[in-house]
Amino acid sequence: MASVVAVDAGTTGVRSLVVGEDGSVRDLAYRELTQHFPRPGWVEHDPNEIWGAVRATLAEVCGRLEGAVAAVGIANQRETAVAWDRRTGRPHGPAIVWQDRRTAAVCDELRDAGHLPLVRARTGLVLDPYFSATKWAWMLAEGGLAGRAGSADLALGTVDSWVLWQLTGGPDGGVFATDPSNASRTLLFDIGRLEWSDELCELFGVNRRDLAEVRPSCGRFGTVDAEATGVPALSGVAVSGVAGDQQAALFGQCCFAPGMAKVTYGTGSFVLAQAGGACPPPPDGLVATVAWDLGAHGGPGRPPVAYALEGSTFASGAAIQWLRDGLGIIGRAEDLGPLAASVADSGGVTVVPAFTGLGSPWWDPRARGTVTGITRGAGRAQLARAVVEAIAFQVRDMVDAMAAANGRTLVELRADGGAAAMDLLLQLQADQVRARVARPRSVESTALGAATLAGLAEGVWGTLDELAGLWRVDAERLPQLDRTLADLAYAGWLRAVERSRGWAGG
Repeated sequence: MASVVAVDAGTTGVRSLVVGEDGSVRDLAYRELTQHFPRPGWVEHDPNEIWGAVRATLAEVCGRLEGAVAAVGIANQRETAVAWDRRTGRPHGPAIVWQDRRTAAVCDELRDAGHLPLVRARTGLVLDPYFSATKWAWMLAEGGLAGRAGSADLALGTVDSWVLWQLTGGPDGGVFATDPSNASRTLLFDIGRLEWSDELCELFGVNRRDLAEVRPSCGRFGTVDAEATGVPALSGVAVSGVAGDQQAALFGQCCFAPGMAKVTYGTGSFVLAQAGGACPPPPDGLVATVAWDLGAHGGPGRPPVAYALEGSTFASGAAIQWLRDGLGIIGRAEDLGPLAASVADSGGVTVVPAFTGLGSPWWDPRARGTVTGITRGAGRAQLARAVVEAIAFQVRDMVDAMAAANGRTLVELRADGGAAAMDLLLQLQADQVRARVARPRSVESTALGAATLAGLAEGVWGTLDELAGLWRVDAERLPQLDRTLADLAYAGWLRAVERSRGWAGG
């Protein structure tokens, strides 16, 4: 049986997975990435470490592989900005991670100058340092790259384009391309016309020649160069699927019909609702984004391009890491669920994990984390439970904003990501969003999305309906807590959020 290999180059680590024709994950390898915090609010990665982790994980899973590989797919942390020399392959400094806040003042200046309506209309996004354009502008102005702008050597890309370029040969003929799901997260891509915007490139001071070619998410980008990867088993295998991690998860969760929604509990939490083939107006507190472009592989009666409404928060898994690495409250991430479930409630403690600001629907880069409601009776378990509750509350923030925007009542929320393994979180989430929360048999939906996009392009699967038939529920939770009690708990969360907002501004 043919397999598809997926690379998931995420924020905290890189996974390579082998996916079978039945949609099951047959093998997985993982390497954690080093997080660099050189100044308050700054978050960086080493692009060479990312590529080294891709090579190492591919070598590991392919070393155990039996049978042929039909295709390779790529999913990635989306807004993280990378600059490199296409002649030598050397990165121009660290990658600036999506969580990074160094360009908050620039975003304020652009907003004060009246540019937000243009940005919202063209890109569906907001002026926030979360997105890529101001990061690239910083690299050009502060990173010494201004003199290279527009040259044949400079590449300004996201992590998908960095990994794709390396996989397909790097300096020796590597493909410099991206897909609309990633391009739509840069502040430079017109999501209605599906092309880079000259007007926005001029606004942000980025030369269009330095950006990657935009190709459909599903379709052949190139083939793996065995010498570049060091993995002979992948020599000549087509790289045929590319998508940003959250859109890949939406595809991996088989949310193929408008209104279907998923939440991914990753480093942050991300709620996406499929919005159909027409570009939607961006609603208050949320963003509109390209979900995927299937090119020639959408099938009859389906538009090749799908859009999504999205809400993003910045610290879910990051808050769990903080409990583990910063406070030593847990020894492993897996310990959080049992510790939090050991108490009936948080004892009035509320944690707002705004370590690098607040995302949807607040968009406040100057918010900072707070812990409120501490009493002498509060201990490790109460703090752990408050973090789990915070993850659920943040998702309700986004779901409520989506319901207000599109008038749809949520019926089901498909959950994935590492924290989705916590049954406590699923129950708290169902209580807060007042809907069924379903966890699939594999919570690796991001990698599954990349794999199925690639496999669809190469004929491993024939239609979206065939893929939808592979989706299986592992666990589900329905609301149990009385709605009045759920709303009271949420009101306490909103009070704590107000205390966290604008904190870094004095």
